Amino acid sequence: MIGLKGRLNVIDNSGALIVECVNVLKNKVNNGWGSVGDEIVVVVQKARPISAATQASVNAVKVRRGDVRRAVIVRTRKQVRRPDGSFIRFDDNAAVLLNNKKEMLGTRIGGIVSADLRLKGWGKIVSLAPRVV
Repeated sequence: MIGLKGRLNVIDNSGALIVECVNVLKNKVNNGWGSVGDEIVVVVQKARPISAATQASVNAVKVRRGDVRRAVIVRTRKQVRRPDGSFIRFDDNAAVLLNNKKEMLGTRIGGIVSADLRLKGWGKIVSLAPRVV
């Protein structure tokens, strides 16, 4: 459950490392708390440094500190109940950054994601993840 001022790790290669949630979008059911698969608005708190050589390359860093972006939650420390009755919980909170068209900003994902993303319409993220739990 991610709310206002919640911090998340970024697990794609967009250039951001840590983001802070400032809004949970269109989630009136759960009183402003976001779970796996929900879209949120975030501010980049920590990003990879940008060198002069990488600015000209194709794999240039796409975000800077202070940028406001959209993201989708892919892991939460709060346990989530599955339809079969089991609970799943992760070690940290993590997100993947999106552009305004709801497409991924990065091209790779570097960590485990929840299988619940596929049910919520984020199949592209699930297909790029190295491991789905």
